[in-house]
Amino acid sequence: MKVLFLVQKEQRAILDRLYEGVAAHCECDLRWLDSQEQRNLRKYFRHHVEVSRYDRIVFFLRFKQEIRQVAFIRTIPNLVILEHDAYQNYIPCKYTGKFSAHYRQLPWVRVISSGFMVAERLRGEGFDAVFVPKGYDQALLQDRGRERDIELAFVGSTNSVAYSGRKALLDELGRVEPLVVTRTKSGEEYCETLNRIRFFVSADVGMGEFMIKNFEAMACGCVLLAFDQGADEARALGLQDMHNVVLYKDIPQLQEKLARLRADPELAQRVARNGQQLALDQFSFARIGQKIVETMEPPLRPRAPLSMLAKWRLRLGI
Repeated sequence: MKVLFLVQKEQRAILDRLYEGVAAHCECDLRWLDSQEQRNLRKYFRHHVEVSRYDRIVFFLRFKQEIRQVAFIRTIPNLVILEHDAYQNYIPCKYTGKFSAHYRQLPWVRVISSGFMVAERLRGEGFDAVFVPKGYDQALLQDRGRERDIELAFVGSTNSVAYSGRKALLDELGRVEPLVVTRTKSGEEYCETLNRIRFFVSADVGMGEFMIKNFEAMACGCVLLAFDQGADEARALGLQDMHNVVLYKDIPQLQEKLARLRADPELAQRVARNGQQLALDQFSFARIGQKIVETMEPPLRPRAPLSMLAKWRLRLGI
């Protein structure tokens, strides 16, 4: 299968290993599009893409640029959209409902969502949606056997509307427990910091899916304390409470389970070890890349025929 894989050139997360994971399982033409190229996909395709050469064309681009170019995107055959932010479709934010509205204009497109229940809800609305979770960069992040001198911590951003629930929970926890909240540079500094943390607090409140930091913390050997996203989401990922992860619904429950772990270091070590093994087996970008390719392989829905106006515009490149 020959795949054209279009990704964002300027992106805070380091996702090179994910792209390599995809490329390892198909004939992949990977291209990084800068902001200007993403803003004018029609021009980019006219000058740089021969669509007939590809069995699949995959977008992993900025959603706000996609929704402005639906008329052109509708002309692209064999299209698959990889989306890590579609949970915003179902939470109060500026993109509430906008993913559904976008996909209604592209009903034949396959959407690969990083949330199990997000994919379920999209399928319930009639879309061709499949689930492949987020993961972690196995080349950058691993357990280095460091002394874990930070007992309880969160590493990452809290500065956006989508993260308002995260910030509120961390603020509440910080008033009753010795919580460290910090940010680091991606890569080496981030890995070293995760290796110093015994209990990593994941606070994906109101998101409905597990963000990338969960898998990163597990891979680095932390005991993951994860906000409970529901039984179906956890089951889809293989997460089992007090076996390979610690799930909580509120601060009192988190504190109760944390007290048990503090009193039983062997239990804490066992949860960390089981979580790390799950991450190594299922959530490395090498494995996630393979899963993405597997979800692209089944036949896509037939695309609606182009109108005469669309054909005319396509021929003229406008």
